[in-house]
Amino acid sequence: MILAAGRGERMRPLTDHTPKPLLPVAGKPLIVWHLERLARAGFHEIVINYAHLGEQIVALLDEGRAWGVSIRYSAEPTGALETAGGIRHALPLLGDEPFLVINGDIWCDFDLTKLPLLPPQDLAHLVLVPNPPHHPEGDFIFADQEKLTFSGIGLYRPALFAELECNQSAKLAPLLHRAMNENRLSCERFDGRWFDVGTPERLMEIDSKVRNESL
Repeated sequence: MILAAGRGERMRPLTDHTPKPLLPVAGKPLIVWHLERLARAGFHEIVINYAHLGEQIVALLDEGRAWGVSIRYSAEPTGALETAGGIRHALPLLGDEPFLVINGDIWCDFDLTKLPLLPPQDLAHLVLVPNPPHHPEGDFIFADQEKLTFSGIGLYRPALFAELECNQSAKLAPLLHRAMNENRLSCERFDGRWFDVGTPERLMEIDSKVRNESL
């Protein structure tokens, strides 16, 4: 599942007329970078949620054939449902087995083929990254030592969201912290290229870096 329903308030005015996942990095929409990497890693059934200007996402991606994937869409009401609420809303499309979720507003070259299988007792597995300057406090303790930042890439079991009501807004962090406290969550560290596209300035920085590295 690619999360693409956010309004992108910090990206305004760019997101006043374009949904954040369609903003380009090195001439290619963010969400297309994801689709290409997912297809190369063997993920061919994709669910995308949308709300703000979501019709643009559907118009560009259609059923996903251009990227060798099959896309289904989970439409959300105006204002969206937050991360956990959006995933809960899409569960009927995601099935009963563990599934991968990627934030639509990141750029990352993490090797998705390296993701582990979730042990039966675990509810989630998260990819963590070193804390960026705009988020120095991090999110989760890794290996009982340093606190790292959640990358926006995670594996989840549907049971993690079982207690949430459908069509209700809900944040993901409380569910993850509870799973961690119950020893039902694992993490890994990624030290490769990862960027959170949260502001126009960061988008310009990321665009420049990717363009230069691709030359």
